[in-house]
Amino acid sequence: MNEKPLKGVKVVNLAINLPGPAAAALLADRGASVTKVEPPDGDPFEGYCPAWYRTMCHGQTIVRLDIRVAEGRAEVERLLEDGDVMIASFRPSVLARYGLDRATLHNRYPRLCQVSIVGYPSPDQERAGHDLTYQAQTGVLSPPSLPRTFLADMACAERAAAYAVTLLYSRERGDGSGSVELPISECAEHFAQPVRYGMTGPGATFAGAWPRYNLYETRQGWIAIAPVEAHFWQRLRAELGIPGEEASYEELREVFITRSAAEWEAWARSLDLPIASVR
Repeated sequence: MNEKPLKGVKVVNLAINLPGPAAAALLADRGASVTKVEPPDGDPFEGYCPAWYRTMCHGQTIVRLDIRVAEGRAEVERLLEDGDVMIASFRPSVLARYGLDRATLHNRYPRLCQVSIVGYPSPDQERAGHDLTYQAQTGVLSPPSLPRTFLADMACAERAAAYAVTLLYSRERGDGSGSVELPISECAEHFAQPVRYGMTGPGATFAGAWPRYNLYETRQGWIAIAPVEAHFWQRLRAELGIPGEEASYEELREVFITRSAAEWEAWARSLDLPIASVR
């Protein structure tokens, strides 16, 4: 497999924070040449998490431009002349204000593929939001706990990168360049389908009701077990000496408390069983 299939593809990323830069990083990992345009004060994400910012920007060209002034917009236009893909995360009204809307760019740069990240689908593209509010509307939160990951933003990053590649493929196939408006809220809803279909809600099979897909405290630490398939489940019961076709949470808890999480993980690996320590 070609590890750099996007070599020669030029990406201009106008997005800051997440998920645009994360999408650009995925494209860069596959060989694309990425130029990231930041505002004069830089990307706020660098202040939130410097290490992750450096990782996402690794190997990219960073330029700081003020698109609010003519000189800055002229430099962006120069970058877009040679670009294959543009990623943006401005509200549509902002893009239109600075001549970076889809119609204007398509007329000016007919080979440029455009991925425009917005918060919500039409007609609510101008509505404000962030990862936490998108997650709140999908049913994946358990107040008062905050989420452990930026699910909506990272889901959108994956989809934005996939759309960029799809647009490039379509262009190279002779269908011309295209554009897509990608709502983060829709990405969050897609990743929340296990909740919507009742698989992971309170009391659901994959939310604690099934002993074979659960978390167990050990002598030191916790483990996650997931012997969902019948052959894994049969092997686990046989190795633990548990008779019958099923086992209760209490039966498994009494066994797993006898060793440490690290010991159980090593044991499971030797038997090809899906058990892992909770880090």
